Amino acid sequence: MASGTSRDVLGKGLRVLGRAIREQPRIFAVAVSGSVLFGLLVIASAYVVGAVVGDVVVPAVERGSVAGGALALAASALFGISVLRVVGIFGRRLGAGYMQYRLQAAYRRRVTRRYLDLPLAWHHRNSTGTLLSNANSDVEAAWYPIAPLPFAVGTLVMLVGAVASLFVTDWALALVGLAVFPALFALNVVYSRRMAPRQARAQRLRAEVSGIAHESFDGALVVKTMGRESQETARFAARAGDLRDALISVGRLRGVFDPMLETLPSLGTLAVLVVGAVRLRQGAITVTELVSVAFLFTVLAFPVRAIGWVLAELPRSVAGWERVSRVLDATGEMPYGDVTLDPARREPATLGFADVHFGYEPAEAHRPGAEVLGEVTFTVPAGKTVALVGPTGAGKSTIASLAVRLVDPDRGRVTLDGVDVRELTAASLAGTVALVAQVPFVFDDTVRANITLDRAGVGDDEVWAALRLAEADGFVAALPDGLDTMVGERGTSLSGGQRQRLTLARALAGRPRLLVLDDATSAVDPRVEAAILAGLRAPGDAGASILVVAYRRATIALADEVIYVEQGRVVARGTHPELLATVPGYADLVTAYEQAEQEREQNRTYDEVTPVPSGLEMEVDR
Repeated sequence: MASGTSRDVLGKGLRVLGRAIREQPRIFAVAVSGSVLFGLLVIASAYVVGAVVGDVVVPAVERGSVAGGALALAASALFGISVLRVVGIFGRRLGAGYMQYRLQAAYRRRVTRRYLDLPLAWHHRNSTGTLLSNANSDVEAAWYPIAPLPFAVGTLVMLVGAVASLFVTDWALALVGLAVFPALFALNVVYSRRMAPRQARAQRLRAEVSGIAHESFDGALVVKTMGRESQETARFAARAGDLRDALISVGRLRGVFDPMLETLPSLGTLAVLVVGAVRLRQGAITVTELVSVAFLFTVLAFPVRAIGWVLAELPRSVAGWERVSRVLDATGEMPYGDVTLDPARREPATLGFADVHFGYEPAEAHRPGAEVLGEVTFTVPAGKTVALVGPTGAGKSTIASLAVRLVDPDRGRVTLDGVDVRELTAASLAGTVALVAQVPFVFDDTVRANITLDRAGVGDDEVWAALRLAEADGFVAALPDGLDTMVGERGTSLSGGQRQRLTLARALAGRPRLLVLDDATSAVDPRVEAAILAGLRAPGDAGASILVVAYRRATIALADEVIYVEQGRVVARGTHPELLATVPGYADLVTAYEQAEQEREQNRTYDEVTPVPSGLEMEVDR
């Protein structure tokens, strides 16, 4: 955090707290009411103790006997004040905790909702570790000062009341209070400013440590097979060491300031006793008043620290809030329209690309993005299968993403049944189109839950029908608990091909009218892949048009039309035999794919029932 930010961290922090109060005014009012009640009773207890000492204890010592009635009255007063203070503490803590946890839960939901609204280009510029930190530790840090905030507000009211009572008691003692209380506040402000850059750095390093850990765990296959365990451990240890040093720096600063914050009220109490003794000798005050003021300074030491707790946490709060705000204020979301396709219409949909141009956003806003697609025009007719073929980096996956509106074109139109996908409602788009990605994602849940996703109208009959189409019913039926089998995190109990077929069944269970397959059967045995594609083309079964990113000759040959793409442009289109005969680049590419597939077949053994060890799964059917 820059020095300028350190200077105005107090203002920024107070604005964050103001936002919290505006969002939870009623709960805050309850918490502050309890805190104010506690603070006023602290002042009252000081004067009750003074009265007990001056009017009960001292006369009893002078007489050599204790008046039972006076003693009972004093005990009752102290007990009543103690009970009310407990009520105040309960209200303060319950309200503060409830307010803090409600804000954290609300902003976790907002951050997560924002993640889902923002386009893929934004996600590509932000690491997973940073996003996890934003939704977890940054949200917690932003609202961490809420816990002591009501106590601090009540303490401010208590300080005003204490100073007023001091002036009523004696002007000289009031001057001592006016010297001590501003000094405490000034010390806390200096503490906050020095703490700001340290807390900001620690918060940033938390995200970096989380990011490195996520990469290492998620890439366990690469780490182990490449023998990079020691290097990854060292990389993590270096960042963890930086975080440790940053937190030690925070602790060291607290170690310096905490004793000072603890000592000032004690020095105030000492000053009160010295000045009070002089004033008592002058006859300006009584023993009762001196004891009350001295006791008041003693009991104020702890509540006054609540102000320090808030100020000490403000730098961390500001750092967390700025990181959360960066997500909430991010632009680029894709709003949906209000056009709805007829939900009762079940025949295959027609997909159209008309002069589509697209470029991913660059990491630096001042640099223009490189165009990935240009002048892409083609149609997937209703009920037909169209294969996208092209070398790596040609833009095939980008076309698939545009078809299901994961991204929007910079120019041109993508249409479903003649309607621009940007004009469709979210529900209509989701009910019409389904994407099966190259890398399958499986939730840590049952087979049934992974396929239904709690969608209405998807029962066991629909699940089994989808599994049959995806050639997955056999291995699912053989699982220990069938549809109720837990598949593990990311489906680690399944092979790569089984996960692909499970995600394909998930898409088919929703009965989409357009199915987009982004090399979605690459890990499946070619014989199984051929059976899947034949089943999808069978009349009355799939009921969907198909756009498939394909590499295998057998897959391409099943398509009604092939779109050949190079460098983001449609170079040729036609049937597979036509392109083999007329487009040399296409023929060379398909031949190379076929040779590579044959080499893989010679070194691969398929085993549909043997799971791959957790964390080391291969992306093929073993």
